[in-house]
Amino acid sequence: MNDITSPDIARDYLACFNKSWNDQTLADDLRFVVLDTETTGLDPRRDRIITIGAVAVRARQIILADSFEVMLKLAYNSSSVTVHGITREEARDGLDEPEALERFLEYLRDGVIVGHHILHDIETINAACERHFGCNLRNRFLDTMDLTLHLQADGAFPEDAIQGFSLDALCDFFEVPPRDRHTAGGDAFITALIFLRLLCLGRKYGRNTLGTLTQPFLSV
Repeated sequence: MNDITSPDIARDYLACFNKSWNDQTLADDLRFVVLDTETTGLDPRRDRIITIGAVAVRARQIILADSFEVMLKLAYNSSSVTVHGITREEARDGLDEPEALERFLEYLRDGVIVGHHILHDIETINAACERHFGCNLRNRFLDTMDLTLHLQADGAFPEDAIQGFSLDALCDFFEVPPRDRHTAGGDAFITALIFLRLLCLGRKYGRNTLGTLTQPFLSV
């Protein structure tokens, strides 16, 4: 626990879950937070967050007024700069990690996290929250890849319709322009557009509650 304010931050965040969603909550009643992070690498314990981008979806609409984006200070330039393009010099006016996380938790509250291959983002944020606040994220979450695979198995589209299930492949399939790729805010918005398409299909194929939407896809 490195920050003297961390007990208050953790307490206020965790209090959001005293009365929150359950498996039967309908999709239109949920606040989804579509999330993306850019990081210095793929190891959640060793690498650090560079940017966090998020936008809310409610009642099958993207709520631009309910969005979040922050850049953190960088201690060094990593090889990932070739992907996101952010250097230590460009991030010199960014926030320190504890302040960025505090702002993010205040924004996130008990929103249902949505993202493509979202476990990496969650694990990286968890490692940072443990460092500073002694807590992990408690939010329910869903991976758009898992939901896509479920809908494919449900018969929403042919098995060979999407190649590879990358974010770019889903952009192609759902005709979503991949603008601002490999920026946290851009990828969050792109994923939100894809998620809206998945929500519409989910409603048609009986996936319209928190429980059915967040079900992991287990291949046989």
